[in-house]
Amino acid sequence: MRYLKSNLEKGLFFKKNSERNVAVFTYADWAGSVTDRKSTSRYCTYVWGNLGTWRSKKQGVVARSSAEAEFRAMAQGICEGLWIYRVLEELKMTIELPLKLYYDSKAAISIAHNPVQHDRMKHIEIDRHFIKKKLDAGIICLSFVPSNQKTSDILTKSLTRLILEPLASKLGMLDIYAPT
Repeated sequence: MRYLKSNLEKGLFFKKNSERNVAVFTYADWAGSVTDRKSTSRYCTYVWGNLGTWRSKKQGVVARSSAEAEFRAMAQGICEGLWIYRVLEELKMTIELPLKLYYDSKAAISIAHNPVQHDRMKHIEIDRHFIKKKLDAGIICLSFVPSNQKTSDILTKSLTRLILEPLASKLGMLDIYAPT
């Protein structure tokens, strides 16, 4: 909030381009709430290269592992991407498949691609099956993104200006009073 208050000249810029895809950046902080140890899921979606939707929400249950928290966030991001796809489809807009989901956990991406169900992973079985079904159908693809490039971090993390400025730029924020 301090950042927004001190940067009233900032605004979102939506540019016209030839991209026709949807990209989703997701993240979860496992047991991030010190009061109840619930995790927070967050995502940012980009529609045709521009910031479309964003959300940060505390998960409804306490995740028993970081994998569980990550899969819940991943599943929420996929649902948002599918919703955007359906809206664009109803508007008769063409969109390139697969939807791209970016995540910073190589382990979560590996588990999503792995058809073997591990006994220690039973608590995330439903989300894993949902994600695997969308992967197999070619509706989504999962890609690794380094932690310092996750635009979803701007939604809930306290960041230094050095990290925050490049992320805000990736969201499409610019000085609305600057000459063009």
